[in-house]
Parts: sequence; structure tokens; C-alpha cells
Amino acid sequence: MNVTSQSWIVVSDDPAVSALVEAARVLGTEVVALVVGRRAIAEQTAHAGVDRLVWLGEPADGTPVEAYAGEVARIVADAAPRVVLGAANPAGRVLLGAVAARLQAPVLAGIGSVELAGDQVVVNRTVLGGIAEHRTAVSGGTAVLALAPGASVDATVAPVALEEVPATPATGATITDVRIKEQAKVDLGAARTVVAIGRGLKNREDLALVTDLAEAVGGEVACSRPLAEGVDWVAKERYVGISGQHIAPDLYVAIGISGQLQHMVGVRGAKVVVAINSDKSAPIFAQCDYGIVGDLYQVVPALTAALGAGA
Repeated sequence: MNVTSQSWIVVSDDPAVSALVEAARVLGTEVVALVVGRRAIAEQTAHAGVDRLVWLGEPADGTPVEAYAGEVARIVADAAPRVVLGAANPAGRVLLGAVAARLQAPVLAGIGSVELAGDQVVVNRTVLGGIAEHRTAVSGGTAVLALAPGASVDATVAPVALEEVPATPATGATITDVRIKEQAKVDLGAARTVVAIGRGLKNREDLALVTDLAEAVGGEVACSRPLAEGVDWVAKERYVGISGQHIAPDLYVAIGISGQLQHMVGVRGAKVVVAINSDKSAPIFAQCDYGIVGDLYQVVPALTAALGAGA
């Protein structure tokens, strides 16, 4: 199949697409966003820095975005872009799956980085639960990639016009009931600073030490697996590791975390890692940029106080 140099981004129910746009810029001369969902989502995505925005129109009440999977696949296949990117969330995977089926191409997930080598889209992605990397080159067709979407769009960016292309959803697909899952409202993937706590914490009540430091640095709180799935002190949505969140913040502060492989694969994309641990032999000290050997109950309050004094 002959493909164009375009990159298409499929947007469903979340306009936080900065990472998708960044990857698309590397791979295509023109970046086109295809928005499925409410007009409000389309208007926010218009500020994402794309060149064109195609909107499928306001969905009828009770119609899920997944019902437009067939139309999305048709529109994208007709455009024959070099690459199609979408969010690695439930709705995004459904839409990308339909596109991939139409193009007879696989959906590549676990994306670490993408690049263009001649006419080939080269993808570095994590495999085996994140403990290894695999380099894949796609040539002769469209690459379909599922990525973590990234931060919200910048409202100061000049918006592009909405090109409305009315689409017909699949019949028989309706939302009959909505049940809100009780979970922490957190987007670790969009956080520039993350402060994580591990088994070095003695009591649940001591989490205040970590939250105070996170507030002082303007970051989000995260944890290692035992605190989320062992003692249930922290919401599972905040667990970072091989089977939890995979994040790439500017700054990652690991407190009382030993640094075993199962945890560190979740932060392999972090730009700067700071470790605080009382065990000078902890594996994390071989993987961090800055390390503090000391009792977290003394070090963390001192850091928080120092940062507060400098504010």
C-alpha cells in the first residue's frame, strides 16, 4: 500500500494528547487530528498544535465513541497516512484496533520512542512487562501506535479550524448505564514531578510526610507495589512499576524504595531520579542521579522545610 507522509492522531474522550503530537511531528510533515466525541473535546484538541482537525460531529446521547470505530477506520484508511497514533486507554485501543484491522496491520504498544529512518517508521518499545526493549521497523504500510497520551493541550496555542465530517455510528451500540469507579483522580503520566514512597514507610499515618514534600515541589504522590496492593495504603492508580504505571516525569523522587527491577522499569523514562534510603547498599543508588543515605523520617521533613523556606 502506498502511504502519504501524513501522521494522524485519533482522539476519543481526552484532549491530553501532547505526547501524541510530539511523536507525530517526528514522523510526518502534516499532523491531522481525528476527533471522535463531543465538540468540547474537539475545541480543546484544536489547541494541540496540529495542522488539521477532522471532527466526526456531536455524538447522539447514549452513543459511545467506540460505536464510531468503523467510520474512523474508513476515514483513516482512505487517507493512507504513514502513521496512526492513539491513546493507550480503553476507547483508544478499540479505535486503533479497528484501524489496524482495516489496514491489516498490528497495533504496536509499549512505545518508548519513535523515529523515521528513510521510509521506515522505527519504534523502540518495551516488552516482557517492561524488562526489555525491542526495536521494530515498519515499512511498506501504515504504522499503528498506541502511546501514553501525555499532558493536556496548551490553550495559548493558536487553534486550527474544525473540519466537520458527519459520521454514522454502528447501530445497536448504546450506553445503558454508567457506573463511576471510585478511584484517585490522578494522571501520573502528565505529572512533571512525582514523589514516590515504598516499604520504608512504617505507618499509613506517616504518608503526610510524603504528601507535604510533593506539595512543596508541585508534584504528584506515587508508590511502589507493596503500598498499593499489599497494605492498601495508597490507591492502585498511583502504583508505579512493571504491572502498574509507566511514567516519564522530569523529576522522580523515590523515598524508601529499594529500586528492584520490577519498580524501576516503571520510571525508566524519568529525566532525573533522586533516591532517599537508609540502606546505602540499596540497588536504587546505582540507578539514580542523586542519592541521599538517611532515615526518611529525618530527611523528608528537612527537605520539605528547606523547600518551603525557599518559596
